[in-house]
Order: sequence, then C-alpha cells, then structure tokens
Amino acid sequence: MKKISFLVLIICLATRVFAQTEPANYKVALNRFIRFYNTNKPDSISAQFSPEMKTALPADQFKSTTTQLKTQLGDLSSTEFVKLEGTVAQYKATFKNAVFLLNIGLNAKNEYTGLLLKPYEATAAAPSTPAEATFAMDASIAETPVTVKNLAGSISGTLAMPKNATGKVPVVIIIADSGPVDRDGNSAKHGLNGNTYKMIANELGKNGIASLRYDKRLVGQSVSSTTETQLRFEDYVEDAVNLINFLTDDQRFSRIIIFGHGEGSLVGILSSIDQPVKGFISAEGAGDSADNILTEQMKSQPTHISEGFKRMLDSLKKGKTTDNIDPSLYFIARPGIQKYLMSWFRYNPTRVIRQIKIPILIVHGTTDLQVKVTDAEKLKKAKSDATLEIIPEMNHILKEAPADKDKNLATDSDPNLPLKPEFVKALITFVKHVR
Repeated sequence: MKKISFLVLIICLATRVFAQTEPANYKVALNRFIRFYNTNKPDSISAQFSPEMKTALPADQFKSTTTQLKTQLGDLSSTEFVKLEGTVAQYKATFKNAVFLLNIGLNAKNEYTGLLLKPYEATAAAPSTPAEATFAMDASIAETPVTVKNLAGSISGTLAMPKNATGKVPVVIIIADSGPVDRDGNSAKHGLNGNTYKMIANELGKNGIASLRYDKRLVGQSVSSTTETQLRFEDYVEDAVNLINFLTDDQRFSRIIIFGHGEGSLVGILSSIDQPVKGFISAEGAGDSADNILTEQMKSQPTHISEGFKRMLDSLKKGKTTDNIDPSLYFIARPGIQKYLMSWFRYNPTRVIRQIKIPILIVHGTTDLQVKVTDAEKLKKAKSDATLEIIPEMNHILKEAPADKDKNLATDSDPNLPLKPEFVKALITFVKHVR
C-alpha cells in the first residue's frame, strides 16, 4: 500500500529495537503533534522541525499537505504506542476515517526529524516489510515523479518509462476508480491493497509502453485547496485533461491512450472527447448513470437504509441536498459529498461514449461483484465499433477470482496476486495496434 506521508523519509532510522516502553520525550512530542494537528495549526508543528527536515519539507508544503490530510482522515482521536526503533517511535494512530501507523523521529533536541504515516497492520509490533515492497517494478522500467499544477493545487503521479526504448513510445494514462484510491490502486480506508495500477504500469513497461498513474484530487500526494464539499465530478475530468496536455508536449511519446477503471471509465470517456488522444480503454466501467447503479446496489441493504438513500436521491434530483441523513448512509451519501453525487449523476456513459471518435477497448470480468457484465454490453451496444473483451473469472480489480463473495473480496488485500493474463494480453494488443 502506498504511504500517505508528511515526509517520505525518516532521518537516522536505526534497525535495532531498543525498548518496548514509550519514552517520555516521545510522548510529549506525540501529544504536541496531536494538539496542533487537531486544531489545524500545521505551522506550529513545522516550527518544531529539525534543520534537516525544514530543508527537506518547507513549512508551506507541509501546511498544504497536512491540510489535505486532515480533510481526508479527520481528527486524530487516539494513539497507542507500538515500539521504538532507534530514534523513531511507532504508534497505532486512529483517525476519524482510518487507522494508520504513525512514525515520529526525534533528534537529541527533541525536534522532529521525520513524520510518516503508513498502513497499520495488527502485526506492526514485530519488524516487518511494508506490503508495497513485496511487489517490485521490473528492472527494465524507470519510474520518475510527476507533478502537474491545476487551479486548485497540483496532481502528483508516477511516470513509468521503458529504459531501453528507442524512439518515441506510446503512453497510457491510468485513471483510478471511485473513492480514495491512490496511484497504485490501493486504499487504506477500503482495505484495498492489490497494487492493480502499479502492476498495469509494470506490464506496459515490459512491453515498451510508458504509463502515467496518479493520485486523484484529495488523494495521496496530490495537493488541492478543494474540500470534500467543493469537489465535483468535472474536477476529475479537468485533471485528466491537464495530464493529457502535459504529455502531449512531451516529445518522447508517439501517442496517448486513456485507461479508465471503474468510475475512472466515465472520467476517461469525458476527457477523451475532442482531445489529442488516440485510444480509450474502459475496464469494469459502468454502462448506466451512477444514480441507477447505486440504487441497484442499495437494494441489498436493509430496508431503512435503501429507503433513506432513495429519499436522498429524490431530493438530489430536485437539486436539493439532505443534511439530516441516517449515519448508516454516511459511507455513500453523507452531506459533504451529495453535491459531488449530483454532478456525477448527470452523465450516462452510454450517451457520452458515442461522442468518442477513436478506437475503444471495453474489457470486463465475469466475477466483478460491483459492476455487471451487462454494463460492458451496454457500452458496446452504444459504440458498435468498440472491441469488447469479456474475461472469465476476472473480478473488479482485474485479477482471477471466483464468484464466491468472501474469496473474491480476499483478493483486494493480496499485493502480489497477478493481473489476469487474458486482461494483460488484451491491453497490450490494443495499445500496440492503436495509431
């Protein structure tokens, strides 16, 4: 799982475990951090940085990142000391919206030398290797960080380039699914740790194809002044178009192909219209408007939840939000995201896909528990010249999985389970034939 971090390094990290009792100076530093974080005073935290950390992470950058992090995770409600490794103390940190392992590094003056959040695992008290380290990119691929500015901040991503490329190469922009999914296809909040997008970049790179995967607005290392209540579906489209323009000016690339996964399929469709894009790939994309799909999904919920959602939905269709909503619906329809839902509901994929005048690949798995095969068939019907690939026993994260719900969902947390080979073949074949 990709790290959500204040600083992606901790200075002077030692490997020897000294003690398993919480030192008093770390407790003071932790309480100071909690107080300033919860009261929205990031400047007071950065004022306690060591000189090295101030150089590595300027106060304005830390403030922007921390403000965004607070929007995503909420207040830090409780902590539990885990262990001390060298000059770094680890704490189980329970935020309002997620649980992480918080690492705090201190020097002899009790100044912060590092602050790092990474996914919390129950076995964190024992030395372990982070899950993301278990999947390594092929040695033939070079990865570099990319930052593209927008009016609200910047989008942070990773450009994966085949090292031995001669001449211009195609490049695929990978657009993520719904929710707080990062550039690698992972989400701590949703327990998603499959490295799907990182694996796609790896397969593309091994076949001489570049890729750009990125953290969406309000996710990971992307920085934005946009709050949850201000976010609209069109913001995602704007960011994708900015990335298209960014790559268009790069002379290393022969053509741009858009890959949209889940909700990212609709983002990809809209961002491909009248843009310098040569091909579009929809993976596990919806074939109906989001309000209809969510309504269908809510039928499996208890009656009071599904009826509450329907009332909220009826209000949104009239242009009104519902502030007094059952807490059980907060995961899908809390007041802060209702205007985003309203903006999302405006688009029907089968209508907008007809506006694309480039080659299209529609790929879908038969064991996707979220989006049905019939959605892919609807997209194909709307765009008869598109190529449709239905892949047996492939689930929503593009990996082999049975129809059994529990076994299917178990693949979400396996960082090494490979992509379905048939999917990889369809992907590579399509990209190489696009001109």
